[in-house]
Amino acid sequence: MQRITYRVKVSAQGAKRRISYLLRPSKRLLNTKSNIVSSVTPTTSSRFARTKKLAQVSSIALLSLPAQSLTTMGTQVRTYDNVMLQNTLTVAAVPGDSTYFATDGFQHGFGFDLVRTYADELGVDIDLKAYANEEAALKAIRSGEADMALTTASTKLKSQLNLSSINVSCGYDASLTKNGLHPKVSWTFSSPNDPLSKKASYFLCDSIKLQNTQKLAAFYNQNLLKDAYSQDHFQRTLTEKLPDYQSSFEEQARNYNHDWELLVAMGYQESHLDANAVSPTGVRGLMMLTNNTAKAMGVSDRVDPYQSIGGGARYLEQMKGEFADVPKTDRIWFALAGYNMGPNAIKNIQRKLRDQGIDDKSWANVYAYLADNRASNSRYGQAMHYVSNIRSYLETIKTQTV
Repeated sequence: MQRITYRVKVSAQGAKRRISYLLRPSKRLLNTKSNIVSSVTPTTSSRFARTKKLAQVSSIALLSLPAQSLTTMGTQVRTYDNVMLQNTLTVAAVPGDSTYFATDGFQHGFGFDLVRTYADELGVDIDLKAYANEEAALKAIRSGEADMALTTASTKLKSQLNLSSINVSCGYDASLTKNGLHPKVSWTFSSPNDPLSKKASYFLCDSIKLQNTQKLAAFYNQNLLKDAYSQDHFQRTLTEKLPDYQSSFEEQARNYNHDWELLVAMGYQESHLDANAVSPTGVRGLMMLTNNTAKAMGVSDRVDPYQSIGGGARYLEQMKGEFADVPKTDRIWFALAGYNMGPNAIKNIQRKLRDQGIDDKSWANVYAYLADNRASNSRYGQAMHYVSNIRSYLETIKTQTV
């Protein structure tokens, strides 16, 4: 299965180059200088030439599919051709805890990360468009406004619109349900015969990709604040304690170019916003700084809330700098993991991934490595929970009145 996935990626890039070559204007036309807009009807020969080119494009698109798909060669390749020619996959999506989250510059989510990985596989950019409801997102496919949709729409609605759909779990719905995600997160396309849909099916159901999907679902676990006790504790802590420290969070966030609510989420993870917190290992204060980190960040009093928040903010800024080569969408997760276990530990994981030919700048891949090896290194498990908890707290702060 891995070999097939590799073939899809390479052939898609080759197809894009060949399609662009076929449809480029000729040198003679590029060099023509004229201010006249021709109203002459194209000759039969020119129409034939254009038709021939489009036929060649369709053939290339079909031939770029894995060998299995050639047994059902359809004629609807227009969406795939357009994606490759435009170098952009346009996705209609409805915001949600199982699809994507986008507020104040934070754009992430279980479904969103899967789509990004698929776009990378095709070698194209992604343009995500938000829609208010499932029907509007699906209709965007019918109108040509989008190439695919990321929704949790019902089978009935997709059938009514005569659309083709693939569940991202590829039938393993339980792997989503146990993490509090919607079991029917799906990608929807205009036709099951379109190469864009066929490639998506191979991509999602590849055995290795499927394992990574299940690990990604664990990172986006939505169960953390679902039980009544956790929910009540979180709400009560922010209601009773945050007002005392909010101005400090906001000011230190401005000082170090952070989102202040991200710092609040970190503070809740570290100490439940307790300025006098002390751990058995000697870390203390609202942001639970070690003595060495406090000194390095210029903090003279770790239990002073303003200094503690400033020390944490400054250290997080350093971590962002350590991973400046990571795409912005994933950089915050790398920075938080580095904050928790040290940047060199994360960079060592990145080196191991590179040696295996795996994208080391993808948080999904780093998280999968942590998950696979946490039995042999307890720090991996701690980092996994640290980052996923902060993500969950941040989303809750931003989507609820606390």
